[in-house]
Amino acid sequence: MELDRHSHPNASIVDAVIRSRRAVRCFKPDAISRHVIEQILDVARSAPSNSNTQPWRVYVLAGEDKLSLSDALRRAQIEDRHPPLRHLPDPLPDAMRTRQEAFGATYYGALGISKTDIQERARATARNFDFFGAPVGLIFAVDSSLSKYSWLDCGIFIQTVMIAASAVGLNTCPQVSFARYQDVISTHLGFPAGFDVVCGMSLGFADERSALNSLDMAREPVQGFSSFLGFDS
Repeated sequence: MELDRHSHPNASIVDAVIRSRRAVRCFKPDAISRHVIEQILDVARSAPSNSNTQPWRVYVLAGEDKLSLSDALRRAQIEDRHPPLRHLPDPLPDAMRTRQEAFGATYYGALGISKTDIQERARATARNFDFFGAPVGLIFAVDSSLSKYSWLDCGIFIQTVMIAASAVGLNTCPQVSFARYQDVISTHLGFPAGFDVVCGMSLGFADERSALNSLDMAREPVQGFSSFLGFDS
């Protein structure tokens, strides 16, 4: 059977939702109801996991509870007692380093911050902990005794959350910066013993007036990351 994706009735809808997802770093303050977020998570729980272990745990914050966590994280950043977050190896492989540098130049360029301005870059990083002004913040956690395969499951779940949010016109930004303050967050939110922060996420409506939300982040073409074996053409 010859399948043409472009003629499939569902493809254009699914593709549009996936392609519309982008990392938003400036949000409107408009509130999002708990009911809508519960619906998003209800869809996302269909995400696959190894042996159906479903290892993820989610903390959804709004209002004073979100502000309280943000305040605690800002204090922790000012005190600067936590080591820098090593979320990528140094040095990165060349291809990835080139893409990372291109991202940094685009993002900090839009903010008008030079590569050498460490103080302003720290202020920009601090915006993560305010969830970029979004009305809802999420913290994802996993049992630290689990292996990298369960962390993969969490990643699939988190992507599914973002796609489900995008499908109803909401915007998101996944944020690894929260992992630096594992101890602050786990204490503040009352994590079960042995759970680690995977990442945070901002959720709400994008402020389309912000130049940060119209940045063009290039993606590698299929031919750049794929190898096809055994096909006739």
